[in-house]
Amino acid sequence: MLEKQKLQEEAENAIKWIRKYVQSTGAKGVVVGNSGGKDSATVIAMATKALGKENVVAISMPCKSITSDFDDAKLVADTFGVRLYKIDLTNTYLQIEKNINENFGELNYESKINVKPRLRMTTLYAIAQTLNYLVIGTGNLCESVVGYTTKWGDNASDFNPIANFTVEEVLQIGELLGVPERILKKAPNDGLGGQSDEEKMGIKYSQISQMIETGKTDENAQEKIIKMFQASKHKREKVPTYNFKRKNFLF
Repeated sequence: MLEKQKLQEEAENAIKWIRKYVQSTGAKGVVVGNSGGKDSATVIAMATKALGKENVVAISMPCKSITSDFDDAKLVADTFGVRLYKIDLTNTYLQIEKNINENFGELNYESKINVKPRLRMTTLYAIAQTLNYLVIGTGNLCESVVGYTTKWGDNASDFNPIANFTVEEVLQIGELLGVPERILKKAPNDGLGGQSDEEKMGIKYSQISQMIETGKTDENAQEKIIKMFQASKHKREKVPTYNFKRKNFLF
């Protein structure tokens, strides 16, 4: 983990980077998926500091979700004074699931889970394009390393200010920027399967952070992290394409 002063400097640099990046694209602001968790809350805090609260739109997108998630999302939005819109995707999800099941049989567990973040990202991009805003990412480094993201779902965005910060670093930045304690102490949960993130993965975020920083952690967790890292390589890379030499190409 970065030392406190260094982390504060990097957080300030990331905030400046947000402002500069948005300005460079000509966009008017950012749209963020507000789950009520630490990552989206910290990104909202950073974005309001960089762009002003009037240029940040937070979207809560329940999809067979628990009520407390929206309550937490509202707390975050109220804390930082950003506009919060609730777009319930439950019926959309159920209709898609029904239509696919009728043609291909029952969707498996992982497919059902991954439809939801992809629907959410579709929603964020539709809103962003309408407003001439950018979709700002909320995934942290620990999630990326083990592939605890949905391809073309929550791992998609126009840019991401916390992609290279570990969970612990995100929590510290959130604390520095005034994210409510209730949000920071909330057990990490993607809201997609009932269990916490760590229960689903069978490892702790602190163990992933140890691997990132030192290259080792508890033996059993280390083996699992390495396997997850290798298996999720495709989520961190560009789409493979077949290439051949072409004359007079654009460049």
